[in-house]
Order: sequence, then C-alpha cells, then structure tokens
Amino acid sequence: MKHFTFFLVAVTTVAGLVALIAPAPGRADGEPAPFVTEIPQGYRDWRWISSAHEAGKLNSLGALLGNDVAIKAFRKGKLPFRTVRS
Repeated sequence: MKHFTFFLVAVTTVAGLVALIAPAPGRADGEPAPFVTEIPQGYRDWRWISSAHEAGKLNSLGALLGNDVAIKAFRKGKLPFRTVRS
C-alpha cells in the first residue's frame, strides 16, 4: 500500500510540473496584443461633482468626478445610463 501511495504522489507531482512548465495558451500568431494608441478628444476633461471624508481609523478622502454627460445628468437628478437592479 505504501508503494502505491508513493506512486500516486509521484505521478501527481510529475503531472503538476508538466502542467506548470507547459506553455500557456495565448496568441500564437505572433501579433502584439491590441492596445489603445489614440486617446479620444476630451477623455481627461473630468470635473469635480462632490467629495467625501471618512474620519476615524479609515481617515480617507474621496472625490466623485464626471464628464459633461454626467454633470448634466447630476444637475437634473437623473442617471445618464440605464441601471440594472437585482
């Protein structure tokens, strides 16, 4: 029984090493991954909507930013996008 247990552990170890060393599936065509090369106009045109301060042990400061669509929706009291409620 000891030999069988040792054999199972050895086979499992070898299988794990083979799976670890084997190349991971990916883009085999050699082309680079697609990246954004141009930033759209107005991408960084975010404005401040509100801020929050958490006191105590957390002691953090956060800000809510939005673009023109979000600012207009915030002023009207509406959401600019559909929301899904569960």
